[in-house]
Amino acid sequence: MYAFDYHRPTSLRQAAAMLQKTEDAMIVAGGHTLLPTMKQRLAQPSALIDLGGLSELRGIEKKGRAVVIGAMATHADVAASDVVREAIPALAELAVTIGDPAVRHRGTIGGSVANNDPAADYPAACLGLGATIITNRRKIVAEEFFQGMFDTALDEGEIITKVSFPIPAKAAYAKFRNPASRYALVGVFVMKRGSEIRVAVIGAGSSGVYRWSEAEAALAKRFSPKSLDGMSASADDMNSDIHADSEYRAHLVGVMARRAVQAAVAR
Repeated sequence: MYAFDYHRPTSLRQAAAMLQKTEDAMIVAGGHTLLPTMKQRLAQPSALIDLGGLSELRGIEKKGRAVVIGAMATHADVAASDVVREAIPALAELAVTIGDPAVRHRGTIGGSVANNDPAADYPAACLGLGATIITNRRKIVAEEFFQGMFDTALDEGEIITKVSFPIPAKAAYAKFRNPASRYALVGVFVMKRGSEIRVAVIGAGSSGVYRWSEAEAALAKRFSPKSLDGMSASADDMNSDIHADSEYRAHLVGVMARRAVQAAVAR
């Protein structure tokens, strides 16, 4: 590691002020991506602003027809929440699949969403459920928030404070995971709310999370795994690496989508 300043603010306002006035400062939440990146010298912030002490960024509650989760809620918090399990069980089940117990008890939903790793799980839930990401400055719908691999609509100095997930009629998440990292080679989140159908894919697209419109159109006619029989995603613009090539990932998208729909229908 190298020398840097460490700050632990006691309020969101103080954190935002520190971030604004400190050149090259970065926010740390769970730290699972940032700290290894710093060790590799791929990021060299002059200061870290730790949000771990901000109780105002924690908490999970149901507000009307939505579940609102504080940015510093851990994956374990989401997985264990009675509010989430009752209103959006698919979201709690998604949280259970993230990493291992050590990761789930340290990593946060806000950090995951802000990082927008192309193989992370929460971006699929955000886009699949039509979530709204709330910051200290504004509200951003998921379609506008995720802008490409590791890229989001967050401005300099902007901090995610909570994420609001509309409650669906049916939803499920299916994930084909890397056996070592447990990151998604492909993950598919499906949702039905009235006539609205969403199918969000993570781990496959070269530009990060995206909606599979062809599957959405097929499921709009009949929300059943049979509606996706014979369908696979296009291999164009798919990730290809040592873990899976683009054609294999395209095939997995169809398989995981059918599994997700089957799980959603069975609820």
